[in-house]
Amino acid sequence: MTRAKAPGRSPAGSGGGAGRLRIIGGRYRGRRLPIPDQPGLRPTADRVRETLFNWLAPVLPGARCLDLFAGSGAIGFEAASRGAGEVVLIERNAAVARQLRANLLTLAAPRVSIIQADALAWLAADATPFDLVFIDPPFADDLLAPACARLADGGWLAPGARVYLETAARAGFPPLPAGWELIRDSTAGQVRFGIALIQPTAGIASD
Repeated sequence: MTRAKAPGRSPAGSGGGAGRLRIIGGRYRGRRLPIPDQPGLRPTADRVRETLFNWLAPVLPGARCLDLFAGSGAIGFEAASRGAGEVVLIERNAAVARQLRANLLTLAAPRVSIIQADALAWLAADATPFDLVFIDPPFADDLLAPACARLADGGWLAPGARVYLETAARAGFPPLPAGWELIRDSTAGQVRFGIALIQPTAGIASD
């Protein structure tokens, strides 16, 4: 995640205490990484990540993954820890991106890259398809729908790809692009999260 999602809320099990995130499974299980001192920046809650990666366990090993609004890196690093073949983390804030790079050096995680860029602008470039995409933008910025649209229209999704969606429970998910089927859906406190399966006939890149 990138920015505060529910001001004043202190989410249960948010991953290692103030200023740190904890990787909860896989090769780097138990490692604690610093989070930069930026207003509202905190990792996705442990219980949400645990549920998410339980859902993804059959398809994560070897998958090419994109974390569009990386923030603390909790989701992207967790994916790398649990066997993803490649993980690309996109983060707009320069200070946050620097900390992500420092944490990557600490982990010495292969096949992980950090790109400092605005996610929507980055998606306007030439696409290379991903198997898994994580979309966890700042709730107040209303970026979920445009990010989904650019993924769907830009050739970023391999046939049968899965897209993780996270938003405020009170807002719910926006209408999904054609060919996207919500196959998992849950809530935790003030957060709603789910996975959309992209049908091979959805007009996406095949190679």
